[in-house]
Amino acid sequence: MTLSTDDRIAIADLIHRYGHLIDAGDLAGIVDLFTADVTYDVSDFGYGTLVGVAAIRAAALAVGEANPVGHHVTNLVLDEQPGGEVHARSKGIGVHADGTTVSVTHDDVVVRDDHGWRISHRKITARQAPLGGVLSG
Repeated sequence: MTLSTDDRIAIADLIHRYGHLIDAGDLAGIVDLFTADVTYDVSDFGYGTLVGVAAIRAAALAVGEANPVGHHVTNLVLDEQPGGEVHARSKGIGVHADGTTVSVTHDDVVVRDDHGWRISHRKITARQAPLGGVLSG
């Protein structure tokens, strides 16, 4: 499968829409972004791997005031995979209410279903070391 320009735009919009919905507190709206059985790996932050949209919503509510007030997605790269899946990799910057920030990498598996493109797997990895931890070599 070759991704069309329309597919690329739709996938980019899907990835970018996440920050807008979360920052607005529209936790019901995220159902449009993920497959029903999505796997959402936030183990890097101590929350384990969540399965399903309801688990993502519940975790966001449980984190409460510790959630970033701004989610900014950038550096999106799409790689087509066999079988029609797309690997979407992006950088994320989370801004907290106190002005501190966190940098992350999103690794997503995106699939097309009856409703369009949806994220079926997301792993969020904290970026904590310069140069990915490779400081000599």
